[in-house]
Amino acid sequence: MAKAFKYGLKGITGYLEPAERELLRGLVDDVISMLEPEARENQDPLAALIGLDMEVKEPKDRALQRLLPNVMKGDDAGSLEFRQLTERSLREGKIGALRAVALGLDKDDLVLTPEQARYWSMGLNDVRLVLAERLDIRDEADADHVHLMQDWSQAEDVESYLALVYNFTTWLQESLVQAMLAARERKA
Repeated sequence: MAKAFKYGLKGITGYLEPAERELLRGLVDDVISMLEPEARENQDPLAALIGLDMEVKEPKDRALQRLLPNVMKGDDAGSLEFRQLTERSLREGKIGALRAVALGLDKDDLVLTPEQARYWSMGLNDVRLVLAERLDIRDEADADHVHLMQDWSQAEDVESYLALVYNFTTWLQESLVQAMLAARERKA
């Protein structure tokens, strides 16, 4: 059974069972796949290098929209221009954080540096955003309803299973953030 992250002499530590690590690895890999930019044959290598993508469009997948939202409500042209200038680097940053999580999952015991903890927090947040979208969580009441699902033996369908996975990743991220705050308080 997973152990919550905590801050101690070794830094920020946690523990995940092999099955829990595999579950997280699968989720991380899925989100990385969603975020991978489309390869284009005639893409300008310089534009790709500096992060420009003049052909980018708003994602159709609602989960991907949650990860890469429009920044200007009511201004589609402004949002598209901003997306063209920033989306590629945003995707790469998110993928980098998710890959840091995947690397950490290769070890039995988790011992995170402050930088690794930050990447883990970012990666877990993106996984949770995708799960929240798949569960159609829109407000506090929806989240409360999902949090009622706590027993793995009650998972009878995809939605109840996703609710349990969402709750697990939420718990994991909350414990990580608490450990990060404890580390920060101790250093202050």
